[in-house]
Amino acid sequence: MGTTTPDSIRQQLHRFGMESTRLRGAVCRAAGIAGSELDALEHLEADGPLTQRELGDRLLLSSGGVTMLIDRLERAGWVSRRPHPSDRRAVIIEPSKKAFAQVPKALADFHAAIESAANEIPTEHREAIAAFLVAVSAAAHDTVSALLRERHAS
Repeated sequence: MGTTTPDSIRQQLHRFGMESTRLRGAVCRAAGIAGSELDALEHLEADGPLTQRELGDRLLLSSGGVTMLIDRLERAGWVSRRPHPSDRRAVIIEPSKKAFAQVPKALADFHAAIESAANEIPTEHREAIAAFLVAVSAAAHDTVSALLRERHAS
């Protein structure tokens, strides 16, 4: 087994990011939706129902932009709105059954390949890999926050 350097890990992570972007584009084409619509559905899949404001914040959309996005998703039958149980000014956005029922075979195969690859990771390495993924996700989140602060400061 060769020596894996931090730089080679960074390069592979970058390559994964590029392939992930290509995959998103292909999924959008297959589903007939825009990238922002896919992003919204992914946030709802990962975290469950969100308020319209929470979804807009995650997608970096203005109030009007997220309203238009949700209108499109609702017309297409991908999401529904319901009143917030304790804040009458807020609306909860939840995915419909249709949103996750029609997974293209190729995407289901990709998810199965990820699960298979994860199962192949030796038990003693799983915590380190999970910690690495948490750290790079946090770094991405922090970078978004810094870029937004810089934009608002100028």
